[in-house]
Amino acid sequence: MKFSKIPLCVFCIISLISCNNSGEVTFHASHEERKKDAPFSDAVQVGNLFFLAGQVGIDGATRKLVPGGIKPETRQVCQNIIEVLAQHQMTTDNVVKCTVILADINDFVAFNEVYKEFFPNKPARTTFAVSGLAVGAKIEIECVAAR
Repeated sequence: MKFSKIPLCVFCIISLISCNNSGEVTFHASHEERKKDAPFSDAVQVGNLFFLAGQVGIDGATRKLVPGGIKPETRQVCQNIIEVLAQHQMTTDNVVKCTVILADINDFVAFNEVYKEFFPNKPARTTFAVSGLAVGAKIEIECVAAR
């Protein structure tokens, strides 16, 4: 009798996947002209999920890392994420998971002070530190959003 439940479970899982995820993958072009030839997409869509590329604190207007340390960089990173989300008719309310990479784990408290302003719904999150990030950034954040 235990085996009679397995097909029903498998059927339920397959049904759930097919209802929520068409399985079709769309690699979206960047909203920024300068990134059109980048070797990655700002967002990749699979069904109703959007996987956003990591963002660092580069100001789109100056093309430079914002000065001032972890707090201004975190603010700029969040603004960059908001811009990508807006291209797909979403906001930070759609974000379900963030991965945060810090260049220095000692910046954790200061980063959190800014982060919580942008993500009041408290999406799931992983935070860790590494020995270095691209362009000398102090922080990089990538997100998964659902629409």
